[in-house]
Amino acid sequence: MEIYDEAELWSRDHIEQTQLIRLKSTIKQARKSPFYRARLDEAGIGPDTITSLDDIRKIPFTTKQDLRDQYPMGLVTVPKSEIVRMHCSSGTTGSPVAICHTANDLNWWSDLMARCMYMVGVRKDDVFQNMSGYGLFTGGLGIHYGAERLGCLTIPAGAGNTKRQIKLATDFHTTVAHILPSYALILGERLREMGFNPEEFPLRIALVGAEPYTEEFRKRLEKLFNMKVYNSYGLSEMNGPGVGFECLEQAGLHIWEDAYYPEIVDPETGEPVPDGVIGELVMTSLCRQGMPILRYRTKDLTRFLPGECSCTRKHRRMDRILGRADDMFIVKGVNIYPMQIEQVIMTFDEVGKNYLIQLENDGFGDVMRVKVEIREEYFVEDMRSLHKIQQKIARALKDEILVTPQVELVESNSIPLSEGKAVRVQDLRIKK
Repeated sequence: MEIYDEAELWSRDHIEQTQLIRLKSTIKQARKSPFYRARLDEAGIGPDTITSLDDIRKIPFTTKQDLRDQYPMGLVTVPKSEIVRMHCSSGTTGSPVAICHTANDLNWWSDLMARCMYMVGVRKDDVFQNMSGYGLFTGGLGIHYGAERLGCLTIPAGAGNTKRQIKLATDFHTTVAHILPSYALILGERLREMGFNPEEFPLRIALVGAEPYTEEFRKRLEKLFNMKVYNSYGLSEMNGPGVGFECLEQAGLHIWEDAYYPEIVDPETGEPVPDGVIGELVMTSLCRQGMPILRYRTKDLTRFLPGECSCTRKHRRMDRILGRADDMFIVKGVNIYPMQIEQVIMTFDEVGKNYLIQLENDGFGDVMRVKVEIREEYFVEDMRSLHKIQQKIARALKDEILVTPQVELVESNSIPLSEGKAVRVQDLRIKK
């Protein structure tokens, strides 16, 4: 196994000893902000009260609202002169969330991102094209610096402008791309429209994240481009990309526990759940100086995968993000997550690149309509054939979610596309 950093080979004992040392240091640093000093004093927490990693549960959770309340720099723990960069959420109502970094914080982040990319086979002679947004969004700059840290020729293409993306990738023979899963399908469709075979596109690796997607979706992308697709996880509150990443085994995302302390808790009670049980991911930064964050409730739903990875790394693995605690919707008393819908419909060869879940009320109760794009070769005038496809999808969805949705088959490219994160749910129900 080739490694980028010796921390990848640490034993569990070494990882946990390091985490305890860094957790105590992080608490000491966090207390330099008035918010955490008051919060920790109220809970009776100081560096010396943490004697084991289990003691982290004594620390109160930090929520997104806490971060908003401390905007713009209420959580900064170093002099303003030491802050060299700020990233900010894209919220349009109320206060956004601002995350501030020192030069050392950015150095750590770049190394973690380079570690992720090296793990899946990215090397100095690769050409890396970043098809993600730059600016205040962390996904662009975070992974960009990781690629440059590895020595790759790095193309900061940014998001959108598909024809330009294709030209750049073709002209410079791009071998690795960072891309949203939904946009990858858009790219493949545009290549077909331009008369190209996506399998002949030069990409060999795609680093995919920023929005939840299923294993069925991944397989579709790998087949479409004849490349390997690796799942990544990050969030601005914990730097951005580079928090967790799949290895070559594609059997869960390794969380870099030398830099983060992860927990998975019951979203309702806040209590830890056993390995293998789905809950809400809670994260603590262990190496950030400018703005450490303790026990941040991400709202992301996942689970720790039991056992060790066959790659021999001991850093814990989590499952792909299965949805968000606040993405769940209820229809006829049943809790449903958008990922359940995608998991079903992407198993059908007839299904195209896009779908949309619409929630309505017909005056008698809630109605769920699933609009599904059908590939051109299957969208024929024979209504009986379309009806059979419609029935198959509706039955499969009912088996999964226990509610019978109205399935509407639509032509390819008829559902509006977004070159940012895909919009999967429209709640059109009248709120009383």
